[in-house]
Amino acid sequence: MPAGQGADVTTGRMEAGQVRAMFDRVASVYDLLNTVMTAGLHHRWRARAVDFARVGPGDRVLDVATGTGDLAIELARRVSPGGQVVGSDFSEAMLVRAREKGAKALRDIPSRVGGGAGPSARNGSHPSEPVSLRFEWGDALELPYGDGAFDAATVGFGARNFSDLQQGLREMARVVRPGGRVVVLEMTTPTRLPLSLFYRVWFDRVVPLIGKLAAAGARLRSRGRVRAPAQRTIAEAYTYLPNSVKRFHSPTALAAAMERAGCTDIGYVLMAGGIIALHGATVGGVATT
Repeated sequence: MPAGQGADVTTGRMEAGQVRAMFDRVASVYDLLNTVMTAGLHHRWRARAVDFARVGPGDRVLDVATGTGDLAIELARRVSPGGQVVGSDFSEAMLVRAREKGAKALRDIPSRVGGGAGPSARNGSHPSEPVSLRFEWGDALELPYGDGAFDAATVGFGARNFSDLQQGLREMARVVRPGGRVVVLEMTTPTRLPLSLFYRVWFDRVVPLIGKLAAAGARLRSRGRVRAPAQRTIAEAYTYLPNSVKRFHSPTALAAAMERAGCTDIGYVLMAGGIIALHGATVGGVATT
């Protein structure tokens, strides 16, 4: 269903089908607008999220709501050689972009390291094996993977789009082995001046304007082939974005939700002056090494 039919972008709430349709239509401008809106800092935030995942060569990792695959690609660099990364998303258009980017990134990821087998032996892989990176369709609320199938599960800027956050977190914890990690990287609303004032102006005024300009630019670049519904969806998406952040959990409430999902050893840091919250937790109460 198109975002404009039955959706309320002004409250930041959409049904799952509406969110899927929205991301299918914004896939062509998603990476560009991410870079514009974050001044390119989103790559640094994702690298920090991988630090929180505590993964290394040979590990298996799931990136939920992977989008165009940036976090999954960073994870692949860390688990190489011999590791496996699966990027899961319910938007086929985003997955198309992720597969293209992933194929290019794999050519630059080394497939060998010196020394012994290291952590890769735990998963039956060998340090000379290349890293595996694949992107496939999956519903975050009903992940098609077995219990304990991964050493870590991550989600970057996608948790606020879960139609049922608690169920999404439960599923992430379920597919991670005891002692593995669950990591959530998400935007949050700063509460202290002057950043809170800047945040309101940027997200309430500037981001929606960027969305409108991107929609118009997409139509111009395509010489009119981008139809009005797609233009409207691009503009609406960047009205939905700031409003979805406003209604999302506070960092402390998100930590509590992760605990209810079966996570322990929960910690979080705020970055970019409090605009970005990065949570990390252990599954099953067993400390990782």
